[in-house]
Amino acid sequence: MSDAHGFRAPAAAYDRHIGRYGAALGRELIAAAGLRPGDRVLDVGCGPGALTAELAAFTGAGRVAAVDPSPPFVAACADRVPGADVREAAAEALPFEGGAFDGALAQLVVNFMADAPAGVAEMRRVVRPGGVVAAAVWDYAGEMTLLRRFWDAAAAVDPDAAAQDEGRTMRYCTPDTLGELFDGAGLRTVAVTAVVVDAWYEGFDDLWAPLEAGVGPSGAYAAGLPDATRVQLAAELRDRLGAADAPFQLDARAFVGTGRV
Repeated sequence: MSDAHGFRAPAAAYDRHIGRYGAALGRELIAAAGLRPGDRVLDVGCGPGALTAELAAFTGAGRVAAVDPSPPFVAACADRVPGADVREAAAEALPFEGGAFDGALAQLVVNFMADAPAGVAEMRRVVRPGGVVAAAVWDYAGEMTLLRRFWDAAAAVDPDAAAQDEGRTMRYCTPDTLGELFDGAGLRTVAVTAVVVDAWYEGFDDLWAPLEAGVGPSGAYAAGLPDATRVQLAAELRDRLGAADAPFQLDARAFVGTGRV
């Protein structure tokens, strides 16, 4: 993960952007993984700790470890989930012994790994035989409403936006590609399902502010625009969402992959 992806932004800004979907998506990921209370679990690419917190509530903070390469996110996650073992590390080099966990989960992370096959292989390495590896990715090209509308709006005001559209650039954002990634890591009984979560916004400004802060690829793109183009983008996005100053809700579809070691 790099500054270009907007993951060095303040954790609070991330929580207002994609992070507001994190708890609900985390519960779906835990359910799909078939975890049991008391399992020892690892959150790979934990960010500010939305999934880590859900895992701690499910199995106990002392049974949870988490890693992320972003120092601000590691600090935020450690503050958010006291008792969890939170470390600064990359998915491709997990600082744990083989077979140390009953499950390893990655929420909205595999597309941002420097080497996703190596990262999933590391997740497999640190999970015991019979344990589970699971990951969730957005349906960037389809029904992740916020990001799909954002990139469609960007393309309408900036011809160069298509080159950064996550629906085009993210390699693992369909059931087939996510399944192939898990198959390639040597996991068994691989399955991919779709889940839908939602988030509420107080109004359009609540949605737009973290984008201006440069969070994630969408925010990094928005923050890098000339002021006039950014104003155009905001207006276009507001129109495409049909958003006003009143509270509104957006749905987001993700694909969840699971496999057994």
